[in-house]
Amino acid sequence: MWNKGLLKPLIGLLLGILVIPTSFAQSEIEGVRVWPAPDHTRIVFDLSKNTKYSYFSLKSPQRLVLDFKDSKNIAALKNAVANDPRIKLIRTSTHKIKSTSRIVVELKDEYKVNVFALQPAGQYGDRLVVDLYDKNKPTAPVVKAPPNNKRDIIVAIDAGHGGEDPGSIGYKGTYEKRVTLAVARRLEKLINAEKGLKAVMIRDGDYYVNLDKRTEIARNKRVDFFVSIHADAFRTPQPSGASVWVVSNRRAESELARWLDNRQRNSELLGGGGEVIKNTQDDSLALMLGDLKQNHSLSASISMATDVIAELKKITKMHKKTPQYKSLAVLKSSDIPSILVEVGFISNHNEEKNLMWSKHQQRLAQAMFNGIQSYFMEYPIAGTYYATIGYRKHKVRSGDSLSVLAQRYNTSVSSIKSANNLSGNTLRIGQTLKIPRAG
Repeated sequence: MWNKGLLKPLIGLLLGILVIPTSFAQSEIEGVRVWPAPDHTRIVFDLSKNTKYSYFSLKSPQRLVLDFKDSKNIAALKNAVANDPRIKLIRTSTHKIKSTSRIVVELKDEYKVNVFALQPAGQYGDRLVVDLYDKNKPTAPVVKAPPNNKRDIIVAIDAGHGGEDPGSIGYKGTYEKRVTLAVARRLEKLINAEKGLKAVMIRDGDYYVNLDKRTEIARNKRVDFFVSIHADAFRTPQPSGASVWVVSNRRAESELARWLDNRQRNSELLGGGGEVIKNTQDDSLALMLGDLKQNHSLSASISMATDVIAELKKITKMHKKTPQYKSLAVLKSSDIPSILVEVGFISNHNEEKNLMWSKHQQRLAQAMFNGIQSYFMEYPIAGTYYATIGYRKHKVRSGDSLSVLAQRYNTSVSSIKSANNLSGNTLRIGQTLKIPRAG
């Protein structure tokens, strides 16, 4: 006959024997993603849980061998690589310990290898990241200023996020990184079609560029201005409209800025550099080049932001009608004048639809171009082509006429009328005119 007093402890003992602790459960390699960039390729292994790993390289032929302890591979490795410039094949191999999964990456050359684990963030779980950097490849040459005094004004265009870091994700699954690149490419075409302006793309494909590299590219290309393009997001779908940000030491001036500021602590190593990717966690300011220390840079940034806002509000709703300010201590300081344009809220259902519409993307790019062009026409950089064809401002006073102003500024009446879209010859006292410079 059973002793009832011993029944409960016995059942507990049996359950303890039958139940395997979750800490001993085998991990799974669930997927693999490959992101080629101009100077490196990133491989991301998606894991069901944090896993111990080791790796080593082999030569003749070049291979990288990765061992995942207590793991099982269920990823489709065959389809992972498609015309990657550095990887021939990713395949499995046999390890002497059966519970260890061995994956071999067959390489086309010898590369500098960087391997690191990433904790869960946003839509992603645990990951192991492998970066293959080109070896013995010289850094991008610094562009020398042309010898003549009519050089191009160079504008860096930074399409936010990319590769492993999709940025914010809209309700219908729209990735911010795709919107920003689409708008950036349209802006690039407009700038390069304009005599005296030249565009430099910080990224021109679906790959991630870390924050330091963005600054490095801009400096090596001797850019005169830096424009970063993003799509905003918030924890609720109600906010909408575009905004333009500049970096300063002022405290956050809006609920949105405070919200973004609070989320910065959650933005480590999501793309290898740090943006939050979930649709309610877009730390969209994190890609700015840094705190603008020089007064000239800050002044230029504010003026450019104002001109871009004036154009954007003609074609879309504005979330903020004046330049917004944010201090970003996570980034290095930069003396490059910079603005960050939030083209709309991808977390807003209507704006998400608009941001995927090619005509709206073109309108956004055109508005940004108009603002950029307007700024450089008014404040041309010395030694550039625009310095010979730009304009200055003149406030009309008593006694002024088109002929008087044309003679004073060594230009023509028709040039002044064309620059100001004047149909007649009448001027108003207090009116501000654009006076073209002599070509």
